Amino acid sequence: MKQIFIWVLSFWTVIGIGLSRSDAGLEEFNAKERLLSFLETAVVSNSLQVPLTLIQGAASKGAVCLDGTPPGYHLDRGFGSGSNSWLIQLEGGGWCNTIRSCVLRKTTRRGSSKFMEKQINFTGILSNKAEQNPDFYNWNRVKLRYCDGASFAGEGQNEANQLYFRGQRIWSAAMEDLMAKGMHNAEQALLSGCSAGGLASILHCDEFKDLFPKTTKVKCLSDAGLFLDATNVAGGHTLRDMYGGVVTLQGVQNNLPSTCTSQMPPTSCFFPQNLVANIKTPMFLLNAAYDAWQVQESLIPSSADPNGFWRDCKMDQAHCNSSQMLFLQDFRNQMLNAINDFSKSNQNGLFINSCFAHCQSERQDTWYENDSPRIGNKAIAVSVGDWFFDRMSVKAIDCPYPCDNSCHNLIFK
Repeated sequence: MKQIFIWVLSFWTVIGIGLSRSDAGLEEFNAKERLLSFLETAVVSNSLQVPLTLIQGAASKGAVCLDGTPPGYHLDRGFGSGSNSWLIQLEGGGWCNTIRSCVLRKTTRRGSSKFMEKQINFTGILSNKAEQNPDFYNWNRVKLRYCDGASFAGEGQNEANQLYFRGQRIWSAAMEDLMAKGMHNAEQALLSGCSAGGLASILHCDEFKDLFPKTTKVKCLSDAGLFLDATNVAGGHTLRDMYGGVVTLQGVQNNLPSTCTSQMPPTSCFFPQNLVANIKTPMFLLNAAYDAWQVQESLIPSSADPNGFWRDCKMDQAHCNSSQMLFLQDFRNQMLNAINDFSKSNQNGLFINSCFAHCQSERQDTWYENDSPRIGNKAIAVSVGDWFFDRMSVKAIDCPYPCDNSCHNLIFK
């Protein structure tokens, strides 16, 4: 079982005595940013560097980042047999649920194109090398940058703080721009996303399908996007509370599927477990059963563990005692129950491995390497390819931890 060590100053150790409430809020924001950045860090070796393209005319449509700057994407053109195939990868990066967290976010690459890298590495599912990405390497591959804080689903603004909640417009402007650049000729297309982008790929899956004629093969992939409305170790609902802020502040309600909002409160309809069974377009769910971000931020947030009883377990699953592991096994069971109806559809695919990981399609080491994670001796890249091209049905669900020796578990220090 391969372990990836991540060194992170966590916010439960850095908020010191004497900090003002404002300073503490900033430190917590910075700590969450560090966690996200580390989770996104990929193992890169001679990978393709792809430049940033700002979307021309987006601002005139009100399609802007939190700070009002234009949104952008990275595009590497396809070639050969992949010239008319398109892969759209929606970037992840958490959410902002309060005025303060959104004001802080707009001073980073997650809220402003001013701070985005001018070029990024394309690895994993975005790689242009057949030996690293056997099925999608020669497609037109796009990474749409995430700068709104509501999984590309918000609509509104806060004039007093000069905040623009325009995620839905960013999505629409990006799709319009890419269609004009050749995506309208796509013979096949895959919408993917990781983390908050994985949630976005669920929210926008049917919209994506509707962009194309019925003759186009269109499917969706959500990686680490299966966020659960789970109870934390103190009995609270950290993620539900946070999502409630996102939905209300950023005006997400009107952009959520009516099939859900007609039956449930809007906040519940931001949770994938209440959406996936009603998506018409074929979808693949790739998720670690013990998702590292959810363990850190939803199940065991510092606020729910003030005495540090869970700290060692949270940092390294090998340090969990039997009762703690029962709690984590129950979380896995909740995940499997949440996708029960979804899994019954022949058009849908699953790869739920029993790892402590997050975002396995973007990292080369977890997507497709000699020692990458496997279920039934089949790597993630092969499983996704088999499903997309209808080579075979893929409903891969791992046995519970610790039976899988192929995991690249994230260990926090």
